[in-house]
Amino acid sequence: MKIFPVDKIREADAYTIENEPISSINLMERASNELFLWIKDHIKKDIAFHIFCGLGNNGGDGLALARMMADEGYEVIVNIIRYSDKTSDDFQINLERLIEKDNVKLIDINDTKDISEIGNEDIIIDAIFGSGLTRPVEGFIGKVIDMINELGAIIIAIDIPSGLFADQSSKPNKRAIVKADYTLSFQFPKLSFLFPENDGYVGKWEILDIGLSNDYIQSTETKHNFIIEDDIIPLIKKRPKYSHKGTFGHALIVAGSNGSMGAAVLASNACLRSGVGLLHTHIPRSGINILQTASPETMLSIDRYDNYFSEAPNIENINSIGIGPGLGMEHQSQMAMKLLIQNSDCPMVLDADALNILSENPTWLAFLPSGCILTPHPKEFQRLVGGWSNDSERLDKQNYLAQKHGIYVVLKGANTCICFPDGQCFFNSTGNPGMATAGSGDVLTGIITGLLASGYTPGTSAILGAYLHGLSGDIAANKMGLESITAGELINNLGSAFKMLHSQ
Repeated sequence: MKIFPVDKIREADAYTIENEPISSINLMERASNELFLWIKDHIKKDIAFHIFCGLGNNGGDGLALARMMADEGYEVIVNIIRYSDKTSDDFQINLERLIEKDNVKLIDINDTKDISEIGNEDIIIDAIFGSGLTRPVEGFIGKVIDMINELGAIIIAIDIPSGLFADQSSKPNKRAIVKADYTLSFQFPKLSFLFPENDGYVGKWEILDIGLSNDYIQSTETKHNFIIEDDIIPLIKKRPKYSHKGTFGHALIVAGSNGSMGAAVLASNACLRSGVGLLHTHIPRSGINILQTASPETMLSIDRYDNYFSEAPNIENINSIGIGPGLGMEHQSQMAMKLLIQNSDCPMVLDADALNILSENPTWLAFLPSGCILTPHPKEFQRLVGGWSNDSERLDKQNYLAQKHGIYVVLKGANTCICFPDGQCFFNSTGNPGMATAGSGDVLTGIITGLLASGYTPGTSAILGAYLHGLSGDIAANKMGLESITAGELINNLGSAFKMLHSQ
């Protein structure tokens, strides 16, 4: 699913109006009807709805919604925020239509004192500003937004919470932004919905299809995308009838140190469950019994040292390498990793201590072979690139790192973000807070390494790996709740995740 910036959203509206063809007011009617159907399906009728409308087209959406709700017998109070003498044409048309209704209470708000009493059980609908906002909200409207946030009622934002920028960070303008519980966005998610700093404003967001031109959507490029099931299913390869273990590649995982062999076990088992044909895992001698017991399908490459990685293993006939889980930071481990990077011509997945080693030796980034994938969590990423003041700047740094070094950067977390060397960025839609548990990242390393070995491109491996990882977590959450998910459960449910995608 594409994430269009504001200017492309405007173009999509205009293209649809011209080529469907449909009038602007009727397109607004279509959008408002989708809002009404969502409310009808999700909220009981015996509640008062307080709709706060600005004077532009977002306010027009709110007025049209109020009329539809009134026609169905909902109790609707419309608050028009009179911050200007000017209104949009479609706002004015919908206001005139609404005035004809005698079962809607209309209030002009010129001061916060004009806002009528709103109970905790009531619903507030935010239709003040849409996605075209270009400057921070302050003054009278800012006070209205602050009051809305303090009332304690459930808030539903139309298209985007008022005061939130769609394409950039709103962090310097923290106060005057509506804190929505639900955001109903038209046709596309907004980039700002994927920034962790905005979670308290956006709440749970959903996309309402308002029928914008599919021709425009398909033919218009954008560098930001939100990965959903429809994007993933075409990526899944079918396994040929006459295939054998050599068909699906040979992976190597370099992981584990004394006291951290569990990371090697998790990465190895996840790799095996991702469809790889053969797997060698390079471990220190102290981990032999652990690996052979916990992952009998894994072949072992044994380091000469007992407790940590000290020498680059044989990489002949290896199709992909995953390195880092539980590796440790010994000087000899760092030198062995440098040698492995310099001698490898197959794609690598670098995670955990491999990333920490890179952050201490940043010039080694230039040695990484083509198609390498870095999978940092935010702290590891910060060690690599330094700090940032907001999530928009963080995304810029991630994108720059990928493009500068020709690598793929998978920043783990809610809506894991994957930046490509060509500037494309993909946000993952699967996963849940229960996956914030020890070993979860080791599992992702194993999955992506296995996908790479079995013939998927680095970009597809990163996208598909993140999606499968999150989907396994969602399946686990449905079985046992969020608190009890372990990294092992992610591996156990990986087969169910593949099966779910194959069944679509």
